[in-house]
Amino acid sequence: MDIRKRVLVTGGAGFIGSHLCSRLLEDGADVLCVDNFFTGTKDNITDILNDPHFELMRHDVTFPLYVEVDEIYNLACPASPRHYQYDPVQTTKTSVHGAINMLGLAKRTRAKILQASTSEVYGDPEVHPQPETYKGSVNPIGLRACYDEGKRCAETLFFDYWRQHGVGIKVARIFNTYGPNMQPNDGRVISNFVVQALKGKNITVYGNGDQTRSFCYVDDLVEGLLRLMASNEKITGPINLGNPVEFSIRELASKIVTKMGTNSKIVYEDLPMDDPMQRCPDTRLAEKYLGWEPRVGLDEGLEKTISYFRTRS
Repeated sequence: MDIRKRVLVTGGAGFIGSHLCSRLLEDGADVLCVDNFFTGTKDNITDILNDPHFELMRHDVTFPLYVEVDEIYNLACPASPRHYQYDPVQTTKTSVHGAINMLGLAKRTRAKILQASTSEVYGDPEVHPQPETYKGSVNPIGLRACYDEGKRCAETLFFDYWRQHGVGIKVARIFNTYGPNMQPNDGRVISNFVVQALKGKNITVYGNGDQTRSFCYVDDLVEGLLRLMASNEKITGPINLGNPVEFSIRELASKIVTKMGTNSKIVYEDLPMDDPMQRCPDTRLAEKYLGWEPRVGLDEGLEKTISYFRTRS
């Protein structure tokens, strides 16, 4: 009889976490989903709640957790500016105290642990596209710093636990990701545009729309996380996971207007503080060490995402 891996996913009822939990169950794991439901929702995990190999625990990672597991995916942290700026002190605590608590658990149980870091560690980059060797251009006292610097500190803690205690770590730097289970009010650009179009409202573009982003469909991202966790123990990361194909925000808005057949007009407002002008991953390390590259193009991914929001409007 095969022994199932026991896998903990913090933030497991969130957007990416819910997809990861489903995929882990498909792959034969016992999954413990931990979430405090600040941005996560049970709606995201309705389909797996009754799976006998799935367990849900309401818990905040800023407090210690005592469970027995083989692998930990640490995804717990609000990831959109609207949510992480709502309570910036708690956002920093979630990144820093959460990392300390999960690393302590990994140390005790000898579990492998993966940190869901972010492209935000690069700030408003002066190097393009961003390789993992780029150290970033971050404003430590700006409105986004609670998230940017919290995630940077979490990476520091991961590598110190690796060097000092021999904990098996993996660090993924996640770039813009989208797909079903995004929250309609999260303030991310794709969900914003789709929800505005569904309501017949104008599409709000900040700045002149020339700023660029790359968009990775969530199934591709989850595949990258799984491959990183399963990789050779010498591969610690950080490794960028994202789609290296760039689009301007204006181009994205036009695509969504066309696909949805809406009469919404594109309107322009002032750019928020510290909003980066360019954000695009150099994914050569992921290709080299994980054999990973995104497979879902923006057009296909947008159609799936729009379909999801239509069924919930």
